[in-house]
Amino acid sequence: MSECQHQLKLFALNSNMKLAKQIAETMGIELGKCSVSRFSDGEIQINIEESIRGDDVFVIQSTSVPVNEHLMELLIMIDALKRASARTINIVMPYYGYARQDRKARSREPITAKLVANLLETAGASRVITLDLHAPQIQGFFDIPIDHLMGVPILADYFKSKQLDDVVIVSPDHGGVTRARKLADRLKAPLAIIDKRRPRPNAVEVMNIIGQVKGKTAILIDDIIDTAGTITLGANALVENGAKEVYACCTHPVLSGPAIERIQNSKIKELVVTNSIALPEEKKIDKIVELSVAPLIAEAITRVYEMQSVSVLFD
Repeated sequence: MSECQHQLKLFALNSNMKLAKQIAETMGIELGKCSVSRFSDGEIQINIEESIRGDDVFVIQSTSVPVNEHLMELLIMIDALKRASARTINIVMPYYGYARQDRKARSREPITAKLVANLLETAGASRVITLDLHAPQIQGFFDIPIDHLMGVPILADYFKSKQLDDVVIVSPDHGGVTRARKLADRLKAPLAIIDKRRPRPNAVEVMNIIGQVKGKTAILIDDIIDTAGTITLGANALVENGAKEVYACCTHPVLSGPAIERIQNSKIKELVVTNSIALPEEKKIDKIVELSVAPLIAEAITRVYEMQSVSVLFD
């Protein structure tokens, strides 16, 4: 009787096929064969077109717009893999949707980040690999292993290559200070913080800038840029306070609603993002620079499959 070999199989759903192909190419393997179709009423049908019995399966799917469609695709895929006797089902979520509701800020609010964790586990996921969670404590919502990768090293390497002079790293709010400090440490630059308040929902007022920005090249960093209100207002405030020029960066370019128009008309010289979320052509303006997370994710998948340490990727 031959010894059983647990093969690595890599599948991709519809959220970010370009990134999935880059990851497969980096790893030197082919994407697994599966099809996603719709019944006439819109229900999702998934067919896995090759045997995965006893294999270690990795599924690449960001839960980006349309969020509910992509989340449902993923849950159905996990169920299909479980019923097809996959040995392990490893979910690779470059962007974890619903992460911004990670606690009860007001009475009678849901905690959707926890709900999504429950859904993935109940469907049958064995492990999650994700990138820059909106709140690191979301890792604790899972009772399965979760590998939390960071986008800061990729962003830092890009800015190092630009050899900018007299840099200051700026957090757009108090909540992002830890992230901003990581970038500041890598670029050996000082830190500044924008003190803001929200007088009403979706309205932001900059109250004060803590730190020295006059005459400096400012780099704003956030994990998610959605409507771009905070980041563009912050950039304008930095210029008004004497910053020489302003760059901005984030891991997840949600860029919904008026975001592209706001960025185009803002004081931001360049917005650096990763491809954790697929950018449609109409959002690829000259100001936006896209960096690939494919090498990082490919290395993480390989290390998980080979039972090696993933923590070295955080250095």
